[in-house]
Amino acid sequence: KVIWTLLLTILGYASSLPVGDDSICTAEELAKYSIIFTGKWSQTAFPKQYPLYRPPAQWSSMLGVTHSSDYRMWKKNEYASNGVRDFAEKGEAWVLMKEIEEAGEKIQSVHGIFSAPAISSGTGQTSTELEVHPRHPLVSFVVRIVPSPDWFVGIDSLNLCEGDHWMEEVSVDLFPYDAGTDSGFTFSSPNFATIPQDTVTEITCSSPSHPANSFYYPKLKILPPIAQVTMVKLKKNRLGLPAPYLNLPAKSNEIIDSVS
Repeated sequence: KVIWTLLLTILGYASSLPVGDDSICTAEELAKYSIIFTGKWSQTAFPKQYPLYRPPAQWSSMLGVTHSSDYRMWKKNEYASNGVRDFAEKGEAWVLMKEIEEAGEKIQSVHGIFSAPAISSGTGQTSTELEVHPRHPLVSFVVRIVPSPDWFVGIDSLNLCEGDHWMEEVSVDLFPYDAGTDSGFTFSSPNFATIPQDTVTEITCSSPSHPANSFYYPKLKILPPIAQVTMVKLKKNRLGLPAPYLNLPAKSNEIIDSVS
């Protein structure tokens, strides 16, 4: 009887524990956001080995997902999936899309997938819309740095829900990450697979600590942000449809200061 009582107590306690960061979201309805990605990869901010041709500095398309805490697209200090590896190295999204779809089917952890067009220069903007759900309030995405061995920027599991309401607007500065699958040091390094695979790590002005590294700026304390993302909650009009926040072109080479 004592053991049985203890077991019931433990089970009752365990059932009251939060499942994850998104379990406390009590917002009553879906929310739509405009997501605007701004590239800040200029020759002025990042002069070392700045790619001018074959190919010039640019950004791949954005691939993102809205999800629950049961799914992770990528995570710092953990191994990148095969899909993230293919996207970070070659900009190929098929395997990553398959991984996202399988996660959604198996554990119902994915609410939606979103994408935005590529940017043909280091500075510019691209945008799209996404939808979050009270059970799927987290946003993750990746954008490949082109050219690069396996470098990317992105967000891992940003929660847009605050208790019983959705955040109106959030902006995040983005810094480069290494997927840990290719050992190249420079933007134009040839393919050189990392064996065994390393974990995803943030690239800083001093790490990797090697003069050949394209982001090695030993005189700086921190790198300037190479990109920024802004998410703005779309208002609903009288018909219940979201009103557009900004009529941005899908591809633009100008940074709109009012947004960033």
